[in-house]
Amino acid sequence: MSATPHTAQNKGIIGPRKWIFLVLAFVVFGGTVMALSSFDLLPDSSLSGATAPTLTESQKQAEVASTQVLPEKIEIPKLKLVATVANPTTTNATILDKDLLYGAVRYPSSGTLGAAGQNVVLFGHSSYLPVVHNQAYKTFDGIQTLAHGDQILVTGAGKTYVYEVETVAQANTQNAGIPLTVDGNKLTLVTCDSFATKSDRYVVIAHLVESYPSAS
Repeated sequence: MSATPHTAQNKGIIGPRKWIFLVLAFVVFGGTVMALSSFDLLPDSSLSGATAPTLTESQKQAEVASTQVLPEKIEIPKLKLVATVANPTTTNATILDKDLLYGAVRYPSSGTLGAAGQNVVLFGHSSYLPVVHNQAYKTFDGIQTLAHGDQILVTGAGKTYVYEVETVAQANTQNAGIPLTVDGNKLTLVTCDSFATKSDRYVVIAHLVESYPSAS
């Protein structure tokens, strides 16, 4: 007979406690969310099915550039030729000529290693004087003696790219342009006295045959 009053008494006590607990839980939850938000620790809305933000064109270009492989070194076993490769970001002839004083130079708007449909264009001095104090003036000495099938090795980002010579020719840069968009993967070597002059130069065109990790 005493069960009914005892149950009623418990209901009277539990009711207010329940509401107090809910209010406290709400306050704690709200405070936690505000704290996480202030420290930028809330989960990314894109993970819950929201539409991901669209990249701008400049962001897309930067993303592509981060995956491009720039040449760092060139070797031609037949000629015992080894040279570093500079990668300037300007087409200013004065700056490009300065880079030629240290080795080969990749023309800024030309392709990158392993990129399909692109032509990597490298310029280098050639000099046949008996005495040359700066060996960079002889960077591309002898490339006109290369023949079909000779190998050219270009290293970049820890990989070696092997190219085989297709053609060797002498061309006047005033009348003959070098295509930057090609079929496959190409490499073009060009002898250069100065980027500011138009003159006869030796041009070697090669195609990519394989790539592999460079020896550490």
